[in-house]
Amino acid sequence: MARVRKPVVEVRRSQRRRRTVSAYRDGERVVVLIPDRFSRAEETEWVERMLARLAAREERLQHTDAELLVRARRLTMRYLADYADLVVPQSVRWVTNQNGRWGSCTPDDATIRISHRIQEMPDWVIDYVLLHELAHLVVPSHNARFWELVNRFPKAERARGYLEGVSAVFAGAASGEHAVHP
Repeated sequence: MARVRKPVVEVRRSQRRRRTVSAYRDGERVVVLIPDRFSRAEETEWVERMLARLAAREERLQHTDAELLVRARRLTMRYLADYADLVVPQSVRWVTNQNGRWGSCTPDDATIRISHRIQEMPDWVIDYVLLHELAHLVVPSHNARFWELVNRFPKAERARGYLEGVSAVFAGAASGEHAVHP
């Protein structure tokens, strides 16, 4: 039986915080913010409660390859139905080895890979990236016909802007500039 590792927890007490408790992940560590006036027993209770909430939230956010394939089929029927005979991916899956791009498509074998980095982004951004890759099964290049297909997605421009903003934040962080994370 596999042992479940308990995360490293950092509790930060604040004199300004009166009633609220919050938690977030910072790499491998979980940071729990509590009011300074909490007793050790209250701290222990709230840490356990916040760890459970965080785990439940993360479980809800988990996206599977099977879900991604269903999503691809839905997007195809909605935005690329006139090309449904061409848009038949052999596989659609999440990958962790794409740090320089959001997704990729190999039209020759009809495989689509979507970066795990977008899993926690809004659904409309995930849909945009997936539709972008599906459109490559019709048009392998980024020519005008390709963009016409991608722009059938009503939030295409908004999603591109979102992704550009995220890229700018990561680029700033990588160069050592101070960056505000979205």
